[in-house]
Amino acid sequence: MRQVVANNKRARHDYTIEDVYEAGLVLSGTEVKALRMGRASLIDGFVHLDRGEAWLEGVHIPEYFQGTWNNHAPRRKRKLLLHKDEILRLESKVREKGHTVVPLSLYFLDGRAKVEIALARGKKEYDKRQSLREAQDRREAQRAMRHKELLS
Repeated sequence: MRQVVANNKRARHDYTIEDVYEAGLVLSGTEVKALRMGRASLIDGFVHLDRGEAWLEGVHIPEYFQGTWNNHAPRRKRKLLLHKDEILRLESKVREKGHTVVPLSLYFLDGRAKVEIALARGKKEYDKRQSLREAQDRREAQRAMRHKELLS
């Protein structure tokens, strides 16, 4: 069962998602405890690919308030656990102009912390407006259908 800790709604607004991957995270004990309390922010997060390894950077996991001197740094680099062929595939795509890798959500799956990352292409301003318009049209259509069902 998936227990979601944090979502990155901004990523779906700013980027066109092309491919999604699930990766494990290398965390310290106080980071896991802070995540279990449901505290994290993916807004400024991104994935850096370096020499065959994937690193999650810019993700804020606040310090565990009951932690002692061995508490973690809130914005430290965290290693992602991916298969080698997935990392190579991501590296080749990121070299192309306009592609990046962003975190979409952070969650626990069977007691293990996982992060859903996506290969994404940045949207232009007019693409963002178009997406918002389409979402608004869908909501209005749903609202009209619901209203029609209530009347009948």
